[in-house]
Amino acid sequence: MRLKDKVAIVTGAASGFGAEIARQYVAEGARVAVADINEAGAKAVAGELGEGAIGVACDVTKRADIDALVRATTERWGRLDIVVNNAGWTHKNQPLLDVDEATFDRVYAINVKSIFHMIHAVVPQMRQQKSGVILNVGSTAGIRPRPGLTWYNSSKGAVNLMSKSLAVELGPDNIRVNAICPVMGATGLLESFMGVPDTPENRKKFIATIPLGRLSMPIDIARAAVFLASSDAEFITGVEFPVDGGRTV
Repeated sequence: MRLKDKVAIVTGAASGFGAEIARQYVAEGARVAVADINEAGAKAVAGELGEGAIGVACDVTKRADIDALVRATTERWGRLDIVVNNAGWTHKNQPLLDVDEATFDRVYAINVKSIFHMIHAVVPQMRQQKSGVILNVGSTAGIRPRPGLTWYNSSKGAVNLMSKSLAVELGPDNIRVNAICPVMGATGLLESFMGVPDTPENRKKFIATIPLGRLSMPIDIARAAVFLASSDAEFITGVEFPVDGGRTV
């Protein structure tokens, strides 16, 4: 078990990438706080995982919710080793001038500011422990952007670069930080990313841009998250880790 006795928080974990990361973490021996704004969904995933998980309601755009999440985790298990900032949002694929300010603010609050809140909440404890792993789910959109998702692309570019800068600053504290960068996946946000209905014909057009010939799946992202959180990756920090079937080549 690569994560035996580790304690982790995974945000946006009621479904999609986050739920599968939580499942794989528990399978690898970790204890996991399954966090999501969808409290019922978070508790359902935690219930599926048994005594190794708790479900916690958390709006990642609110510092008070982040603090409550960290407190619930540490009160339950006494420490915190891994944080996966997975919660994310996008605007619909459309011309950039068609995205209004409220939507822009929501994308940045969930994708970027949430990490600011989490860093302030967890780094003091990780520094005290002299260890920690922080994984931020960025995107290939922040590496090789395409038209129609300009504001989302820029938010993920911020996540990717933030992860590198955090790695440099927190390295002396033995805190590793990496960005996982998925290509478009089969999740609830798929139609927003495509900007068209999710039909076999439309999927085929997008899949044609991926050399390995398919969309990402939650298990692909979860396997990367297990590796990067484990001792197998103990000398890896500050990387943008594409999980993209060759999309960004």
